[in-house]
Formats: sequence, C-alpha cells, structure tokens
Amino acid sequence: MKRLGAVAAVICGLFVLSTGLVLAEARASAQAAATTPKAATTPPAADTPPPPTPDPTPTPAATPTPSHPSFDPLGSAVEKIVATSGAGIAVALIELGGPDPEAWSLAGSQQFEAASTYKLPLLMWMAQLVAAGQLDVAGEVCYLDSDWEDGWFTDYTTGDCFTRQELAARVGLYSDNTAAHMLVRDLGGSDSLNAFARAYGATGSMFYDVNTTTAADLAALWEAEVRGEIGGSAAQAWLYPLLSHTKFETGVSAGVPSSVTVVHKTGEVDGVVHDAALVTSGPGGPYILVVMTDNLGGDAAFKAVAEVSAAVWQYETSR
Repeated sequence: MKRLGAVAAVICGLFVLSTGLVLAEARASAQAAATTPKAATTPPAADTPPPPTPDPTPTPAATPTPSHPSFDPLGSAVEKIVATSGAGIAVALIELGGPDPEAWSLAGSQQFEAASTYKLPLLMWMAQLVAAGQLDVAGEVCYLDSDWEDGWFTDYTTGDCFTRQELAARVGLYSDNTAAHMLVRDLGGSDSLNAFARAYGATGSMFYDVNTTTAADLAALWEAEVRGEIGGSAAQAWLYPLLSHTKFETGVSAGVPSSVTVVHKTGEVDGVVHDAALVTSGPGGPYILVVMTDNLGGDAAFKAVAEVSAAVWQYETSR
C-alpha cells in the first residue's frame, strides 16, 4: 500500500509539473504576441483619375515673307510712253532699298549709240584711282590738237594744260567732249577704259571708239559703284559731286521731286538721248534707273526720259 501511495504521489507531481510548463509556454506565447506590432493593413486603393490632358501649345503664325508687287503696272506705263513718243526706249531699273528689292528691264540688252555715257565709266575709273592714291588730280594734262571735239568749252589751245580735277569737272558737270578725250588719253586709251568697264559688269559695251552700250551695262556699272566695289566711299565722295546738279537736268531728274538728288550722266547725239542715273532717295530707298532712247532726240526725247522716270517713281511709291 505504501508503494502504491508513493507511485501515485510521483504521478501527481509529474502532472502538476507538466501542467505548469504548458501554462508557462502559453503565457510566454501570449506575451510575445502582445509585444509584436501588427502589420499595417493597406486599405484598398481608390480609383485614381488620370491626369488632365494639357491643352496643345498653339503654333505661332509664320511671319509672312514680304512680297514684291508685280512690275506689270510699270511695264504697261512705260509701253504707253513708248507708243506715244514713237521712240525706241530701253529701261533698266535696280532697286537698292526697301522690302524685297528687285530689278526690272525693258530691252535692257539692246545696243545703242553710247553718246556721252562713255564718260560715266571714265569718271568712275578716275574715282577709283583717286581713292587708291594712284592718280593725282592736281596733276596736269596738256591739250593736243587731236583731242579736239566740239563741245561746251572752246578755250583749248595747243600746249595749254589743265589739272585733272578741272577736266573731270568739265566732263561731269558740262559733258565737255575735248576734256573727256584728254582724260581718256591720259589714262591709257579706249582699250584700258573698256577693260575697266568689263571688270565691273559692262560686258556688252564698246566705249569710246566704237562707242556702243546697253541700259543693262550702264546699270551694272552703277550697281558696282553704289555697292562700293569701285573704290568705296572715298571714290564716291569724289565722284558724286561731279555728277550732281549738272547742266542737264531735264531727264531722270525731271521725273522725281526737286528735293531728291540724282547722280547721273546723260548722253545726247543726233536722235539719241540717254540718262544713266542713281536716284539717291526714292520712296522705298535708292534705285538705279537707266533710260536710253533713239529715233527721237532733243527736248522730245528728254521729255520721254522724264516720263519714264516719273512712272518709275510712282511705281516705287506703291512699294
């Protein structure tokens, strides 16, 4: 009996011990669970609206390219002058300023007797040499009988000498023939003059001896001069006064307002009248205008030149 009681006591002790261990484990697990942070519960994502579509950036309007007005009205006006005058007329116009400058011509390559327009490249050549310091305008050229041609001045006697500046003034302002002959001779003759002219665009001309030219060639010479290719501003400062306010202002000058300076060289012989001009301040900027006529001559021809000049001025006003 004592042995059974002892066994029972042992069994009871083991039961109590195991129960205590189970309870201890349960208590530890509960404490661990209490101290472990719960994972955050992410709420279900709400439907997010898409970002608004930005308004398209407007494309700026392109700047319009200036459009040059048609030359048709000018052409029609000049054709009427030709029909009314009965003259053969050639015109070359080169715009040098204003929006979208252009060029226009009527019979620009037609050959004419050059008359005194050969004096334009002569004076341009001198101006280039003066600007380069290669020609002394105070130097003298002496008259030879072979230089004579009827003209504005008659005070030439064999052996008399004149400064180049004086001769140039006689050529530019008075279109004197003898003075021009003396200067051509002084500079090397007609071959040298034509070599100069060809170098600056007068490729269809034979000045002085044969003495023919075109409106396009005279305009090309003026364009080279104005753009500074023939001696630059120093040459222009010497040349322009010799070709302004001359004794012959009834051509291109008569077709523009009197306040406008026209730098030009006229030519007149028999039924031929020409004017090769730089209009220094047109309505849209400066422009070159060459008008050549034949089969008319005299005041009637100068009137036709002035009418063409006025038509060009009116056209330029429309720009």
